[in-house]
Amino acid sequence: MPTALSMALDNADMQAAVKRSRKMLHKRALLAGAVSAVPIPGLDWAVDAAMLSKLIPEINKEFGLTPEQLDSLNPKKREQVQKAVTLVGSVLIGKLISKDLVIKAATKIGMRLTTKQLAKYVPFAGQIVAATVGYAAIRYLGEEHMKDCIRVAQQAQLDVPRLGYSG
Repeated sequence: MPTALSMALDNADMQAAVKRSRKMLHKRALLAGAVSAVPIPGLDWAVDAAMLSKLIPEINKEFGLTPEQLDSLNPKKREQVQKAVTLVGSVLIGKLISKDLVIKAATKIGMRLTTKQLAKYVPFAGQIVAATVGYAAIRYLGEEHMKDCIRVAQQAQLDVPRLGYSG
């Protein structure tokens, strides 16, 4: 299975977008992992949903796929992007991201999240497992979303913006 970076190998701007997105993703996944270790029911789900509802639009922006960026395209290009989004099947591209959309996307990794919930109540070792699964779950969702963004950008022949990430 290809990684987002390997999918972007033929496009330097897309590679840069993947690298910036991964930097953001890594920081957020570390935080999610730390919160997952805290044995307070529901805290990790709330933090994960809030984190993803901010992270997904930031990744979309890196690839030129926010609603505002898409609105600025000419109608023909915008139609190409919408067809590509439909073809890829993403519910998180070109839309305002709500917690409901994030939860819908998170159902892809539901079993991992259930394991995380159960594991955190086993003293020490369970918290390590919960933290590891929490980190991996956010990384997985972010990486899969980047792949969807790449597929859409490639399919629609969309130029990826040259953005910078400072945080």
